[in-house]
Amino acid sequence: VQLQASGGGLAQAGGSLRLSCAASGSGVRIYAIGWFRQAPGKERELVAVGRSGGITDYADSVKGRFTISRDVAKNTASLQMNSLKPEDTAVYYCHALYGIRKGWDAYGEYDAWGQGTQVTVSS
Repeated sequence: VQLQASGGGLAQAGGSLRLSCAASGSGVRIYAIGWFRQAPGKERELVAVGRSGGITDYADSVKGRFTISRDVAKNTASLQMNSLKPEDTAVYYCHALYGIRKGWDAYGEYDAWGQGTQVTVSS
């Protein structure tokens, strides 16, 4: 699986940005797709993820401000980031958890990462 990420950039505090991610690959089933972020000097953390069945999870720090949308048929996802704060500044990485299709089933759990996208929020 290859992930192509886009979006991000520079915004002022209180502004909005949108990230997009497209997964490509044959013979796979995407179990979950979302974003992690890593700020300088900090560990990479989960921001938001869209799981099978329409389940979404968010980091507490972004709940109510960020919204993840997933198109299962197209294997794409987007992250709408509103009310941005300077502490949202980080490199954002698209991530997918997938399995290998065999007939109607899928087996295994594998990770795919997109290239990092810089998000900078100025105060």
